[in-house]
Amino acid sequence: MQRDELRSLQDPLKQQYRDDPAGAMITLKAEGNLGEGITCSVSTGRAIATAGLHPATGGDGLSLCSGDMLLEALAACAGVTLGAVATSLDIAVRGGRVRAEGDLDFRGTLSVAKEAPVGFVAIRLFFDLDSDATDEQLDTLIRLTERYCVVLQTIARPPSLTVTRSADAIS
Repeated sequence: MQRDELRSLQDPLKQQYRDDPAGAMITLKAEGNLGEGITCSVSTGRAIATAGLHPATGGDGLSLCSGDMLLEALAACAGVTLGAVATSLDIAVRGGRVRAEGDLDFRGTLSVAKEAPVGFVAIRLFFDLDSDATDEQLDTLIRLTERYCVVLQTIARPPSLTVTRSADAIS
């Protein structure tokens, strides 16, 4: 996609959101269905992804790990954001790779050690880019990608979160 194409798509939306800020607030949704054994199937919009226990917690490795899925969402969002920012700034990026990796202490989720946290203790994001852009341009590209990547910002600045349980049985 070229810079003018992206602008022609986004400029009307930007103006709409300036005129009606409430219209920019959209609720994204995901739903999972409990499955056989210890699994949960989530519709991705294109396919069904079945998540299960990571092998480090007793899983057989045949189901997706939700922690991996979080890192995959981060890599995907960062890659899309980088592409949009590069297009907007007219920085040519021929290709590349976005990698996300995170460290977990599985003692936490297995309740082996109370001092061990549940969840990632560190996440790293790497960009390996094929570009003739200057170091300054690439630094700006990465800085703005970090600023506008929804998943990265959600991890960095967690939103308010509520957890509820329905009293109704599902039939």
